[in-house]
Amino acid sequence: MMVQRPFNVLFLCTHNSARSILAESIMNRLGQGRFKGYSAGSQPSGKVHPYALHLLQKLNYDTSSLRSKSWSEFTRPDAPQLDFVFTVCDNAANETCPYWPGQPMTAHWGLPDPSAVDGTEAERHLAFADTYRMLNQRISIFTNLPMATLDSLSLQRQLDAIGRVDSDAATEKA
Repeated sequence: MMVQRPFNVLFLCTHNSARSILAESIMNRLGQGRFKGYSAGSQPSGKVHPYALHLLQKLNYDTSSLRSKSWSEFTRPDAPQLDFVFTVCDNAANETCPYWPGQPMTAHWGLPDPSAVDGTEAERHLAFADTYRMLNQRISIFTNLPMATLDSLSLQRQLDAIGRVDSDAATEKA
């Protein structure tokens, strides 16, 4: 899989307010110019969750361009050509996704929704931090894959395996 530009990676979640936003930000930091992260939702909420923004700002991310947007933006002729599309919530994974021009590789990297956590403010912030940690781990593994030496089938197996990293622990906590 060779491209002369950064690999474009789209993270999907139903509301595009927390998990996919965190993933986009992490990808743009860890991708170091080799990967460009984007996020979108099937039914975008129209706003980024304040706890996601707070966490990213606390970790020195630039949040000024983050926004909740529809996945239809990435089906337009002027949209970036996607190389990878990852769903990070089960709802988005079960929806019929649009046709993605260029036939990007896809995988499901589902995680519990931190915005659905009830509890104290500290417990809710902890849920966002835990989601960040899991996404950071998965994206770190992904950005360190030897893209130039993997054939499509091997790469797909790797993408699917990354989606299972830490998912048992996440399921137990949910």
